[in-house]
Amino acid sequence: MGGSHIRSLAGLVGAVALLLSACTSPVDAPGSTVPGRCTAEAPLVAPQKTDILFVIDDSGSMKEEQEGIASELPAFIDELKKGGGVGHDFQVGVITTSVYQNANFGAGLDYDEYPAASGRLQAVPGTGETILRSGDPDLVEKFAKLVQQGTGGSGQETPFEAVRLAVTGDLNPGFLRDGARLLVVVVSDEDDCSEMHRPPTVWVGPNPARNYCDEQNAALTRVEDYAEIFRSLTDSTGAHRQVLWAAIAPVSVTNKEAKAEVVNGRLRNVDCPTSFAPGKRQREMAALFDESLQNLDSICSASYRDSLLAIAQIANVTQSLEVRNVPDPRLLKVELTRADGSVQACTLANGGITWQPPTDDRPGRVFFTGECPRKFDDESVVLRMICAG
Repeated sequence: MGGSHIRSLAGLVGAVALLLSACTSPVDAPGSTVPGRCTAEAPLVAPQKTDILFVIDDSGSMKEEQEGIASELPAFIDELKKGGGVGHDFQVGVITTSVYQNANFGAGLDYDEYPAASGRLQAVPGTGETILRSGDPDLVEKFAKLVQQGTGGSGQETPFEAVRLAVTGDLNPGFLRDGARLLVVVVSDEDDCSEMHRPPTVWVGPNPARNYCDEQNAALTRVEDYAEIFRSLTDSTGAHRQVLWAAIAPVSVTNKEAKAEVVNGRLRNVDCPTSFAPGKRQREMAALFDESLQNLDSICSASYRDSLLAIAQIANVTQSLEVRNVPDPRLLKVELTRADGSVQACTLANGGITWQPPTDDRPGRVFFTGECPRKFDDESVVLRMICAG
């Protein structure tokens, strides 16, 4: 081979070497977290965790309503277990609307407290359990007993204050878990009459045509103040706790209106004949958590099946998921299989998801955006890593 051919070959080899050195794999880049092989561990989606707090009105008029809720719990639990395509680790507790009663029936104020209630989780008769877990084979039977809290409670219903006591202190250890959302479900035929002050300022009286709590509304703790307390909840790691709110309350069956009328000498909400007040505060609280009021239904509904199914669907659709084994979120692809069988791919690049990095206290989280929202009837949620070699 002549010298000119040798020099040409050497030049070609050098050019190829130079080209290869310029085309460095992202795997080899300094500080890269890109996996070099597609045999890396797949991302792991933790089951979504929800702590569900039912707030049951246990005043004298609630027997049929409690029984109606109990009869529809099988459908509610079945829907919760669907999880919107993701495993659902939920637990349930029940409190009542009884905290205090400040009454004036003509002989002056008579103030009573309910220390056995007042935000305390109630126990299943016969077992003593206060927290029911999703894996319990007897969950429905125990839950049905718990929602039937009787009718011997306070006639001054204070669900917002009961919830505050239940979730802001150490009254119910083990109920609020790190990384879990809180779903509150209020069931009542009366409006809220809550205040934080003790003894309370607002009082109730004997005239069934008067709305004593609404007349003294300025002395009640504002609904916005209670909502802010609930929205500010954190877990033991300092992470923000997502709070969902739902109510089956004294609002209109047809349009969820909260408007008073007096019929045969008794106050009630229009289009809700078994109510005892227009649910103004109940409606206001529901709207603060969901302006569409999908989280609100009427206590006067003929059946609570649809009400409870809608609440379960709200619980199933968290727009964030705890995820492990994600070395580089830029390479994460989430595939949502919709109810019609179509698959939507969601990535950081297409704006379908955002990413919260892990810390020493908690794993990373994927957040779904308006471009790629989770839906309650999704068939599956699959996470994949796009690997480079």
